[in-house]
Amino acid sequence: MNIKNKEILIIGGGIGGLTLALALHARGLDCRVYEATPEFKPLGVGINMLPHAIRELSALGLGNNLKAFGVEAKEFTYYNRHGQLIFSEPCGRFAGYEFPHFSIHRADLHQVLYEAVLDRLGPDAVKLDHSCVGIEQNVDGVSVNFSNAESKTGCIAVAADGFHSVIRKQLYPHEGKPHFGGINMWRGVTQRKPILSGASVTRIGTVSRGKITTYPIRQFDDGTQLINWVTEQPRDDYKSNDWATPGKIGDFIEPFEDWQFEWLDIPALFSDAEFIFEYPMVDRDPIDKWTFDRVTLMGDAAHPMYPRGGNGGAQAILDASSLSRLLF
Repeated sequence: MNIKNKEILIIGGGIGGLTLALALHARGLDCRVYEATPEFKPLGVGINMLPHAIRELSALGLGNNLKAFGVEAKEFTYYNRHGQLIFSEPCGRFAGYEFPHFSIHRADLHQVLYEAVLDRLGPDAVKLDHSCVGIEQNVDGVSVNFSNAESKTGCIAVAADGFHSVIRKQLYPHEGKPHFGGINMWRGVTQRKPILSGASVTRIGTVSRGKITTYPIRQFDDGTQLINWVTEQPRDDYKSNDWATPGKIGDFIEPFEDWQFEWLDIPALFSDAEFIFEYPMVDRDPIDKWTFDRVTLMGDAAHPMYPRGGNGGAQAILDASSLSRLLF
C-alpha cells in the first residue's frame, strides 16, 4: 500500500491521536487529526508518565516542554493506613533508567502535544467539532463520515477515539458492555505544601480498607504544589466511565475520616480539592484484531485497560510510535 503523499486520517485528538500526528510528521507522512469536541479545553487530573513513555515523547523533541510543566518523580513510597512507612524505592532516572518518570496534569500534557502539532503541522492540522459517525473503505481509500455531514477521504484511517470508540463499535457491533472490576475511583487535585520529598508517588493503605495514591503534578512559585490524589474502593455498581463525572466526598470519605498523620491530613486533602471526579475501573475483553485493511484501532479504542500507572496514556503513546514505524 503506497501512502506517500497521501493523507492519513486520525480520528481523535487525545494523547494517542496527537502523538501519532507528531510521529507521522517526523517520518514525512501527511496526516490530519479530527476531534469531536468543539473547542480545546483542559480536562482531567494527573497522569504518571513512566520512562518508556517519556522516551517516546523525548524522541519527538518534547522533553523540555514536559519539564516546564510536570514534576519529575524521585521515589515510590508505601505507607499503611496509620501513616507508617512500609517501603520506599527510587524511580525513573533515580532508579537507573535513562529517561525520567514525570507526573503531570493531563491538561498540561495535552496542551504540549496540541501546540506541538499546530506548530509543526500547521494551524489546520487539527479539525475540531468533527464527531465521527462511521467509516467506509474500498481498494482506493477510506472515507470518514462526521455528524456535521462532512466526509473526508484518505489512504488510511486510525481510530484513536478512546474507550467508547465509534469505529470499534462499527467493526465489532455485537461487543458487550464494559467489564467492571468491582473497584471505583474518586480523583481530585489540591494545591498545598509538598508532601514528603515533594517528588514522591505515594500509596497509602489497601483497597479493601481504603487506599489513596498521591503525587505532585505542578509546582508553583510560592513553593506549593498541585497534588493529584485518587482513592480506590470496592463497589457493587458503577456509573458511566466518563472522566468528567463529578464526585462527592460523602461517597468515599468514610474509611479516611481519621487519617490525619504528621505528614499528611487526608480529610483536608479531600475537602480542599479544586474538584473531584468519579471513575470506575472498567476494561473490555480482547478482540481478535485491530486492523481491517485501511482502518486500524489504537490506544483505548484497541485495548482499553485499567487506569493505573498511566497505562492508557502510556500505551497510546507506544502505539503511536510503533504504528508510525510500521507505516513508514
